[in-house]
Amino acid sequence: MRTLPLRMLWVWERREDLQSIDAGREAIAWLDRTIVLGSSTASIPRREPFVYPTGTRRIAVVRVEVVPGTRLDSQQRREAVEMLAGVAKERGIAALQVDFDAKKSQRGFYRELLWDLRGQMPAELPLSITALASWCSNDDWIGDLPVDEAVPMLFRMEPDRRRASQDQPRFGIREPLCIGSVGVSTREAWPADMSGKRVYIFADRGWREDLPLLTERKLR
Repeated sequence: MRTLPLRMLWVWERREDLQSIDAGREAIAWLDRTIVLGSSTASIPRREPFVYPTGTRRIAVVRVEVVPGTRLDSQQRREAVEMLAGVAKERGIAALQVDFDAKKSQRGFYRELLWDLRGQMPAELPLSITALASWCSNDDWIGDLPVDEAVPMLFRMEPDRRRASQDQPRFGIREPLCIGSVGVSTREAWPADMSGKRVYIFADRGWREDLPLLTERKLR
């Protein structure tokens, strides 16, 4: 991960034109597909196209969702790992990121999934995960996961932040896996100290409208 730029633009399910970004200073982390775990395991590819400059470093992001009421089992884990490993073997990607807001009852499943995935993806490819703010502060369950970074999502779209009161202080980051990166959004307050961190930025209204906001924050 140390070879990647410190500024990452999350490209979610929107049609985007990112031709104006600086490929030397900015990378993109794009939603490649969503894996839905229910009575069967479905892989839903990205639908909206996006463009970017030649030479841009790219992280493939896979979102994992669970149909309410589903009891996760080993077969679903094997199927999900196979799908994730397939993405990890795509040509030209610089890392794989898994985005799964695992509930407490799903943590054992998620841990085994990540260990299985790590064994099936290219050894040299970094593995990143997004992390609920609580996972990085008062909950120490991710410390032994086989990942290169966990990105604490410090914006209100993230479940921990949605449940927090408006005047609650920011979660204190204690987990070592979470120290080197942070996830923020374009239209919310950012942590005061992000020096040296890899910053993943979510565009609240899409990058066509929100890219100028990075200039206002003196990031471009």
